[in-house]
Amino acid sequence: MSVGEKIKAYLKEKGISQKWLALETCISPTKLNLALNGHRRLTFEEFEYICYALNVPVSTFLEPKKPVREGKC
Repeated sequence: MSVGEKIKAYLKEKGISQKWLALETCISPTKLNLALNGHRRLTFEEFEYICYALNVPVSTFLEPKKPVREGKC
């Protein structure tokens, strides 16, 4: 599941609208919707704004990943 999809699920669970989040973060509703539906990547700055607006740590939506090593890096 992408970060955007995790944020979308969180919003649904908490009853928070995308419109509210767009207003709080100054991210256009179109850009936010595309990101939450997996059609666009959030910038790290946008991600920080979202976490601030939702009052959650970034770890709410991120997990460390071990790189997949196929041959040399």
